[in-house]
Amino acid sequence: MNTLQKVCLVITIIGALNWGFIGLLDINVVASIFGAESMICRIIYSLVGLTGLINVGILFTHLDED
Repeated sequence: MNTLQKVCLVITIIGALNWGFIGLLDINVVASIFGAESMICRIIYSLVGLTGLINVGILFTHLDED
């Protein structure tokens, strides 16, 4: 696994943990830190979405190798 894949995986995991907090505790950690309507929040959410898409591509690439 190369560095880009590892970084994408870490960002996706952080995003998943944030969604877990939202679902279980009704706490949005990203919005709490940066403000609910801030541009930084939108950038972080977009980054998590993009890394999720990259991880889907990685998943299928590794499935083909087996």
